[in-house]
Amino acid sequence: MTGRQGMLGVKGMFGVKRMTALTLVAATVWLTACGASSTASTNTAAQQPTAAATTAGSTSTGTTAVSESSAATTAAVAKLNLNTATGEQFATIPNVGSRMVREFQEYRPYTTILQFRKEIGKYVDEAQVAAYEQYVYVPVVANTADSETLQQLPGVSAAIADQLIAGRPYASNDAFVTALKSHLTADQLTVAESYLASE
Repeated sequence: MTGRQGMLGVKGMFGVKRMTALTLVAATVWLTACGASSTASTNTAAQQPTAAATTAGSTSTGTTAVSESSAATTAAVAKLNLNTATGEQFATIPNVGSRMVREFQEYRPYTTILQFRKEIGKYVDEAQVAAYEQYVYVPVVANTADSETLQQLPGVSAAIADQLIAGRPYASNDAFVTALKSHLTADQLTVAESYLASE
């Protein structure tokens, strides 16, 4: 081996070692970067269900708020006494035109809700009559009202109506209200009292 070849051989050895060292460094950097990327991906994936849960929670809360608001709006609608409401008041009911206002007034006085259904049912179908009933009521006479008329009272089912009828006679509206207390909530009872005919 000549001196020149020896020098090249030494340089070659050092070159290989240098390349090996550089390769190792590069590989280490690459593995570290992959590890960091994997960790970041894992963290991101772990965080996604939490975000989804938060979104679901927000949606659920929003739905509840809307439901409560709707319930409050429905409860806030004051029904009209079919025997005393004015034409202007009847005209505020959805789908009640001037003709239906006249029909509402023509059949007064109403003594049962069945009477209202029969008379108004001559002009509109059952579904529309039921829709009107969301805005009107026939005054309830504690000792004579039939089951259907009693069921106008919020919270009163057919079974409760039968119990109320079985408990007659009532000495007064107060006595009737006392009988209602065991069946209705405080809010329902307040509304029910407003449906009672004057003594």
